[in-house]
Amino acid sequence: MKSYKLILMALLLPLSIYSQEKLKGVIVENINNDDVPVAGANVYWLNTSVGTVTDFDGNFEIDYKPEYKKMVVSFVGYKTDTITVNSSNRIRHTLTSKANLDEVTITARKKASSRSFLESQNIINVSSAELLKAACCNLAESFETNPSIDVNFADAISGTKQIKMLGLTSPYILITTENVPSIRGASQAYGLSFIPGTWVESIQITKGSGSVVNGYESIAGQINAELQKPLTDDKLFVNAYGSGNGRFELNTHLNTQVTNRWSTGLYIHGNMRDYEFDKNNDSFIDAPLMQQVNVMNRWQYTDQENGYLGFFNVRYLNDSKQTGQVAFDPENDRGTTNAWGSEIKTQRFDVSGKFGFVNPDIPWRTGGIQIAYSHHDQESYFGLNDYNIQHNSLYSQLTYNSIISDSRHKIKTGLSGTYDSYEELVLTENYSRIENSVGAFFEYNFDNSSNLSYSLGIRGDVHNRLGAFITPRFHLRYTPWDKSAIRVSAGRGKRSANIFTENQSLFATSRSLNVLGNSGKIYGLDPEIAWNYGISYMQGFNLFDRRGDITVDFFRTDFENQIVVDWENPTEINFYNLDEESYSNNFQAEFNYNMFERFDMRLAYKYYDVETTYLSGKKQNPLTPNHRFFTNVSYETKLNTKGGNWKFDATYNYIGEQRFASSATYLNTIGLSEFSSSLSTVNAQITKVFSNSFELYIGGENLTNVKQENPIIGSDNPFGAEFDTTYVYGPIFGSSYYAGLRYRLN
Repeated sequence: MKSYKLILMALLLPLSIYSQEKLKGVIVENINNDDVPVAGANVYWLNTSVGTVTDFDGNFEIDYKPEYKKMVVSFVGYKTDTITVNSSNRIRHTLTSKANLDEVTITARKKASSRSFLESQNIINVSSAELLKAACCNLAESFETNPSIDVNFADAISGTKQIKMLGLTSPYILITTENVPSIRGASQAYGLSFIPGTWVESIQITKGSGSVVNGYESIAGQINAELQKPLTDDKLFVNAYGSGNGRFELNTHLNTQVTNRWSTGLYIHGNMRDYEFDKNNDSFIDAPLMQQVNVMNRWQYTDQENGYLGFFNVRYLNDSKQTGQVAFDPENDRGTTNAWGSEIKTQRFDVSGKFGFVNPDIPWRTGGIQIAYSHHDQESYFGLNDYNIQHNSLYSQLTYNSIISDSRHKIKTGLSGTYDSYEELVLTENYSRIENSVGAFFEYNFDNSSNLSYSLGIRGDVHNRLGAFITPRFHLRYTPWDKSAIRVSAGRGKRSANIFTENQSLFATSRSLNVLGNSGKIYGLDPEIAWNYGISYMQGFNLFDRRGDITVDFFRTDFENQIVVDWENPTEINFYNLDEESYSNNFQAEFNYNMFERFDMRLAYKYYDVETTYLSGKKQNPLTPNHRFFTNVSYETKLNTKGGNWKFDATYNYIGEQRFASSATYLNTIGLSEFSSSLSTVNAQITKVFSNSFELYIGGENLTNVKQENPIIGSDNPFGAEFDTTYVYGPIFGSSYYAGLRYRLN
């Protein structure tokens, strides 16, 4: 009998453990005397880790014990309530809005560019409305109205614009398309020009170390471009653009809903310039001849009932550029010294897909998978210098998101893998290598939806050339008082430098190339490793009943190792591992203010202190100004009865003096001093919106007609020892004007 009782107790004990008493309830808000469910509200027992969130109908179910007496209910925008509970009877609770007034009418315009007071990361959200403030023909030209990104020409002949963040060039920025790394490897030099501006729905700019979820390569920050969605994009969109320097573009979007779950879009982009001009009379055309055809087919699958969402993309690009002397004829002059010329021909094929799942019954549990493949083939020559690269890349990632206890405690975890195959011809030497990696990541996010949020992330990767390593990242946001946010961040980044494709402008010089490597596994060089630290303060305010905000931030990047690109010797370019110190300090103050209705102003000042230890000593990085000023103003008139209005936008940039590489003696012989002069540029655009369907725009770039004199060194003898196209610090040609139209059919 005693043994029977023991067996019975053993059987009943697990049942008693798992039959924990539950308390059920519903959270609502009162709107016009009707109770409306609040989905996603936090419900937890005070001073415990036991909690949950309400479902789409406002219902919740939470563990109950008699000793639990105080229940906390919170949600963003509502007063946090603490309820006394004396039994497990069902609860119905009504939340009260923090802005609960007798009568209020709110009129607001969504800001085209904004920062969040609640995010732990320092993220700037740029909407499509901000992108339309300028011509924005491609992603490289999408940052003209954003003070956090610097844009300048990479050299004096290719017409390619390069970007910088925190004083560091684009290879130190993780650039993703819908959170899939995209501008990397062979596409680093020209890849930003391969994403048309009209394809972009929004851009997220993260300053400092990003999330471990997106990989280990981010050092200065991350730029993510979200593409237009077939389900929400216009059924038909046409953008036609033409400029006075002979550049013409046409973008067409065709979207249709195939079934109640499937939608598809065809995105076609073409641009060309077949007009040669040499305004500075140096015998070189000021802007390259070019042609590009870029086609993407995008599919979207949406099943809200069962919680599924997916995208599938196929893209093909064919891009060609020709530049050099006006007299250059590719068929007759290539490989000769008759005339100096260059051609860059790129073909690229991309296929990618991502699939996500949200559990309808447990909405805080989500999962997703991303897969992307690209084939990039570039054939190019610069005078007598040949450079070809072929890059095959495969990326995959599996992600799972959930919560711990309640929605204040979120986790992200997953696995990722990369495969990259490179074949390079550099002058007469062939380089080939394969890189692959497998990694796992975990990120914990705490957010109490009021004054504190932070994320702790760590990932571990095993790379066939970089070895096994750990990448930690940390972000914190604290709100000490209303409309404020203090942020701190720290993180480590590691990357393999593709020294030739990232510095292709070197081929348009007469310099010799030297790789001073040792035992490293990539060109004989070691991987680049850096730590980034940042602190930021943001304060919102009301002045004369108008809203504004001010942000002050400071970021420092310290390199443990860097591949130094040394231009200090005018006859050669040297690549080698950093031996001593290299760092970047960046201070920025930004002021945004709505001066009066529909008139916005943005002011910014940036200070850079960027230094590297070269073979010749520690010096300020070339072509990096210490001081920059930025001003952007925009104004919109009221909408008329047909939905039309006028939009005006203007941007002013002041760029301080910049150091040229090479010795003062050499610079004097080629007509340059040690530092460039400072310069100012003004861009402006006027848009006439006739209706929701049609608008015209005209604009001008560099309206002050600032021009760098003699941007090409040795242009009179391009095959001589002094030929160099990289001493570029400002506009190459003067003012440029453009016009265009946009047509939409919804």
